[in-house]
Amino acid sequence: MFLIQRLTLALASALLLAAAPVAQAGNPIFVLNSQDANVSVIDSATWKETRRIATGKEPHHIYLTPDEKSVIVANAGGDSLTFIDPRTADVQRVVRGTLDPYQLRFSPDMKWFVTVANRLNHIDIYRWDGKELTLAKRIPSSKTPSHIWIDTKSTTAYATMQDSNELVAVDLATQTLKWRVKTGEMPADVFGTPDDKHLLVGLTGGDHVEVYDVTGPQAKLVKNIPTGEGAHAFRALGDGRHVFVGNRVANTVNKIDYTKLESVAQFKAPGGPDCMEVTADGKLLLVSSRWIKKVSVIDIATGQLVRQVKVGKSPHGIWTLDHAKRY
Repeated sequence: MFLIQRLTLALASALLLAAAPVAQAGNPIFVLNSQDANVSVIDSATWKETRRIATGKEPHHIYLTPDEKSVIVANAGGDSLTFIDPRTADVQRVVRGTLDPYQLRFSPDMKWFVTVANRLNHIDIYRWDGKELTLAKRIPSSKTPSHIWIDTKSTTAYATMQDSNELVAVDLATQTLKWRVKTGEMPADVFGTPDDKHLLVGLTGGDHVEVYDVTGPQAKLVKNIPTGEGAHAFRALGDGRHVFVGNRVANTVNKIDYTKLESVAQFKAPGGPDCMEVTADGKLLLVSSRWIKKVSVIDIATGQLVRQVKVGKSPHGIWTLDHAKRY
């Protein structure tokens, strides 16, 4: 009798397990190791680095194609783009002859692909047909173009000039410069509010974020938001209200309310925080700790460091398909 009861319980347990949904593994996390010329692939379930993908020299930034079938790694020193499957981490192809692609971005209408050449001082505008890139115009710029933002209407691309302290606007339809304005010291990343009214510019050579009104014929500085030394890269929380900025010198991250244009929180982020990613559930902030060869994982609710993952030299861009909304 006892044996029959045990067999019955075992059979019931097996049936329950069979009926339970199978947990799906998350998509990989990619971290660009700029000085190693490769990409670390991190398993999002175990937080272990599973392998490294060889790229061209100096991979700095990464961006998803409009069809979401490829993620592009821009290899600035290798004059190439590496296309990787965002789900399997398999290399799909390498596009060569793209001169010094440091930072990259697609327009929301999926027609334009823009890169800036950090060492060669130009902005490249490509047409995108869904598969191939065709150079439409190479625009000479000022010193050390750094980061790009494109407005929601896909009409204007904004780029910072790190060593000439400028912000420029490019008309995408005509591929011509619309205006340029002086900024504070060493402008880096730029973030546009979803109403296309304001641009936030991180000043790596300063300790604050500049806010520009771009609704007129030329950008107008309207506010400075104090953050911390080395304000550098942005990443939206995804709640339609907040964006993070990492302060590379201060080793902190500020949470900015871009509807009120003010900082509402600050927490520590070790090792020279650079690029960031927010998980799809909005709970974790992944930070490339540039100077200590690690990814730092921060609990957004508490601001506490919860884990670190060792990666390669000078980790820069960080990205996963399982990310929060970009506003």
